[in-house]
Amino acid sequence: MRNFTLVWLAYLISSIGNRIGDFAITLWVWELTGSATSLALTGFFYQLPRIVTSIFAGIVVDHFSRKYLMILSEAAVVASTLMLLMLYLRGQLAIWHLYLAVSINGGFEKFGQLAYRASISLLVDNQNYTRANSMNAAIANSSSIIAPAIAGILYPIIGLGGILPIKLVLIAIALSILALLEIPQPTVEQKKYKEKKISLVNRLTSFWLEVTFGIRYLWQSPNLKALLIITTLFWLPYTLMDTVYQPLVLARTNSSSQALGAVSTISGFAGITGAIALTVWGGFRNNVRGMLTGFTSASLAEIVFGLGQGLSVWLPAQFCASLSYSLIESSETALWMKATPAKVQGRVFAAHFLVYDLLSMPVILLAGVLSDRVFEPAMRSPSILQYLFAPIFGTTSGAGIAVLYILSTIGMLLAGILGFKMSQLYRIEEIK
Repeated sequence: MRNFTLVWLAYLISSIGNRIGDFAITLWVWELTGSATSLALTGFFYQLPRIVTSIFAGIVVDHFSRKYLMILSEAAVVASTLMLLMLYLRGQLAIWHLYLAVSINGGFEKFGQLAYRASISLLVDNQNYTRANSMNAAIANSSSIIAPAIAGILYPIIGLGGILPIKLVLIAIALSILALLEIPQPTVEQKKYKEKKISLVNRLTSFWLEVTFGIRYLWQSPNLKALLIITTLFWLPYTLMDTVYQPLVLARTNSSSQALGAVSTISGFAGITGAIALTVWGGFRNNVRGMLTGFTSASLAEIVFGLGQGLSVWLPAQFCASLSYSLIESSETALWMKATPAKVQGRVFAAHFLVYDLLSMPVILLAGVLSDRVFEPAMRSPSILQYLFAPIFGTTSGAGIAVLYILSTIGMLLAGILGFKMSQLYRIEEIK
């Protein structure tokens, strides 16, 4: 666990740096546009290159140094952040520059994230999968505690131009840790060919088989296919909900960075609490039940969050939801690792991410359009939506986003309920 803990520490530091920068950029974009669509487009352009790299990332991760891929990923973030900083200091930063930067980050981060995830099973034994993945859940949650507090305090004082250098310093520390570590590689079977020359057709066929290996492996396994279906059914409505989460808080609080910071901080605090509890406890013996219990409990908490209109409801609701997300992440990842041999995890995990990324991109775009063009206008003027939902959500700014938020969380809840009925999921636990 020693080397895993050090890699984990590097990603924790990097995550804090990225989260500080992302929080400040969110405030900058909202100040500039006041549009949910603009924030949604940030997520869209982050996901777009991930689809392309997902096609090749699994092959690359399974055949090349995972350590150097992690370093390359972090170095790309440094380069894009430097670009934003220089443009901002010159007074030339525009929102399209931000979209370009997140596209660069998204493409390269895919390699680093996949290399890290596929290395876990080589750094820890299978009895510690849940604990290791609970520690991973703590990465995002710890950064959610620290980063909003730092960015929320410093943004009004030093602005985006002062916060981006802090991000760069933290990522540089993470890079230094990764550079000093030894990260094992899986054993790759080398194929020996008697022929000295391979035809172009055979080369293309071999390449196509490599590219599609992960998808074929997933679809040929009834258990993994069931896991893919149920997790996709949960995470797609979650993506819609998560895309409008920040606009909802900002719209309901008259663009209060303190309110958004408070919700983010309590989310992180709850998440790290859950991760620590899972690390000590070890999680459910049955990871399927753990994942599905997390699905339903997170959905119920998010429904309460969407019904609220202030911190008195948001903070306890977000605390309960984030506890559940820690359970979901550790249980779901343990299932993927248990059902997939280490030597093919790069390609299989890449296929999993590719499916999700392809489906989530239109959802992200739809979230912004529905918020700004459909639900918000409908709740502010006489309409069937206003007639049905105004007594619950009101008609002030953010009411329409709240309706969309609730609809998304209901979709998450239905996925959790459906999962309990899928017998194929439970067969994963029978794998030795």
